[in-house]
Amino acid sequence: MTHSHSENNGTDDVSEEKRPKKEEQEPASETVSEVAPNILRTQLPVNLPGLGHVNCYVLEDNQGIAVVDPGLPGDDSWSALTNRLKSAGFKIEDIHTVVVTHSHFDHFGSAERIRENTQANILTHENFRNAFNRTEILESEDSSSLDPNSEEAQQQVIERIFSERLPWGSKRSMPPPEEIDRFKKMGRFNSSWFRTPEPTIEVTDNEPVSLGGREWLSIHTPGHTNDHLCLWDPEYGVMFSGDHVLPTITPHIGGISPESDPLAKFFASLHKMTHFKDVSIALPAHGHPFANLGERSLEIIEHHEERLETIRNAAQQLIDGSVTDYMRVLFSKRAWGDMAESETFAHLEHLKELGELGRKTENGLMTYQMKS
Repeated sequence: MTHSHSENNGTDDVSEEKRPKKEEQEPASETVSEVAPNILRTQLPVNLPGLGHVNCYVLEDNQGIAVVDPGLPGDDSWSALTNRLKSAGFKIEDIHTVVVTHSHFDHFGSAERIRENTQANILTHENFRNAFNRTEILESEDSSSLDPNSEEAQQQVIERIFSERLPWGSKRSMPPPEEIDRFKKMGRFNSSWFRTPEPTIEVTDNEPVSLGGREWLSIHTPGHTNDHLCLWDPEYGVMFSGDHVLPTITPHIGGISPESDPLAKFFASLHKMTHFKDVSIALPAHGHPFANLGERSLEIIEHHEERLETIRNAAQQLIDGSVTDYMRVLFSKRAWGDMAESETFAHLEHLKELGELGRKTENGLMTYQMKS
């Protein structure tokens, strides 16, 4: 259900209290600050595993403002966005363009609502997809007859989601009842929560984009999602890095993707970041702006290379290991679940594509084995 981010190296089981808080987990501040020439950073509240806020950036030009990643669906985020803009001297009606870095709901959530109010353009990469409509809402023929906020409708969504099998054959794991209740209160099981916006401007890799009175370049960076978009400003050396490169946590790389090897795509996209010279600042979707974009990209690659090595070592002992078996080797117990399995699947598929592992499927369950 969540897409969050992985930050666990699978080496220890340190209690939550003792773990140092990562930047990305900090709660949203009400402060609005200029982080680069003519770029304001605001923070909108997010209550998802491993995240406390999403950065929504504001760029002004003579037509009004553009915003990058306008936060979650729902009234809490909308109210925060309205208030942050007001404190900077703007209102929702000033927005002429919404840039959505990728198809996760803490980034696109308010985009459609902004357009309803302002007729703003919604700019995405051309691969932008209804990631949640297909596997998360699972709309039925009779869903239109239900009040999407009713207990019955929410219960139907819950039953559907947690009865489906994941691509590698495991059943989805049901969150604890208190988590389900919290999600219900947030509206997480309403179909509207996952409704993706319709882009009005779709860009490919390396296209010019005019925002904030200057020219940017669109940089396609598949990995965290297949449709992830970064924006590069060569004049001031500014990179909007979205969830592709984050300052202190490792972006989640999931195996549920239209790509056969999403991890290979992620590696290539991270290497791409090292080619940009004179980067003065990277503006991530979570956490604080940072300067060492190339270095941080290489750190993330190294983290995943270590995971691949862990799997290679485990494969010597695990005969016909399932994704769940390997997940338990890669992640400490507190992180076990669908997201950890999805990330494990991405790593196993990468080694399969490299010809190091074989894969068998029996009764829908995938297993992996060393190739002799």
